[in-house]
Amino acid sequence: MIEITGGKGFHMTFENGLTVSVQFGFGNLCSNCRSVILNTHVTHPISCSNAEVAVWDKNDLWVTNKFCKIKDDVIGYVSADDVAKIIAKVQKYKGE
Repeated sequence: MIEITGGKGFHMTFENGLTVSVQFGFGNLCSNCRSVILNTHVTHPISCSNAEVAVWDKNDLWVTNKFCKIKDDVIGYVSADDVAKIIAKVQKYKGE
């Protein structure tokens, strides 16, 4: 399942039960964090050089640190290339 979240990002939930959140607007850990993008019905494209990424499981437990070298639940300022790498890792994840 893919869903738009607040007009500033998206969630992708995979068959393995993991969800990736990619956000790049006001209030997120990205270059747009101070932008005034509060309207959830944005009619123009929003772009950013990086994004905030988080991953959780089907029980709503944070598992971001399984896919990134961080100790936090959310990783900020992630490049487009690294966002793609994280999404691919999450999609392929079969458990431990």
